[in-house]
Amino acid sequence: MSGTETWVLASHNAGKIKELSEILAPFGIALKSAADLDLPEPEETENSFEGNAGLKARAACEATGLVCLADDSGLAVDALDGAPGIYSARWAGEPRDFDRAMQKVQDELGDASDRTARFVCVIALARPDGSMAHFRGEVVGEIVWPPRGEAGFGYDPIFQPVGETRTFAEMSAAEKRALSHRGRALALMAAAELGA
Repeated sequence: MSGTETWVLASHNAGKIKELSEILAPFGIALKSAADLDLPEPEETENSFEGNAGLKARAACEATGLVCLADDSGLAVDALDGAPGIYSARWAGEPRDFDRAMQKVQDELGDASDRTARFVCVIALARPDGSMAHFRGEVVGEIVWPPRGEAGFGYDPIFQPVGETRTFAEMSAAEKRALSHRGRALALMAAAELGA
């Protein structure tokens, strides 16, 4: 790819914007965020990660005329029937407070012996020609308590991936990216769309 191409990330989440910008920069892609462009956040009315990611990507693409990507991601806890799932960001109510959301996960799990969970990320890539592609990444782990680590964002302090002794919030950005659901979904997207 020659030169730099500008894509739009349909997100107002600063942590997500930073993470995706670092991943896409080597491919000559500069990311503008929905916040940079003052785009509204569309209401997430779909009942799946794929549906919500597609809704956000399409809305941003139609507003800007640029290639847009959006992700919908969340924590799915097996013993809670997949909750909080697509409601992860809003699970503990407004304003979004992940300390409260992590406490709610712990409260609902109680002393459950099965603490298996997975982070799921679906990236939707919408192009001005109307085409749309979806890429899904997952990482399996378990819920730990109390929260550990200062890095990362969201539910990272209570999620310990399989085979690790640290939570995502105890890892460097590069270590987390190598294992994460978002990293896996982005790798699939890069392979399909950027020849990586």
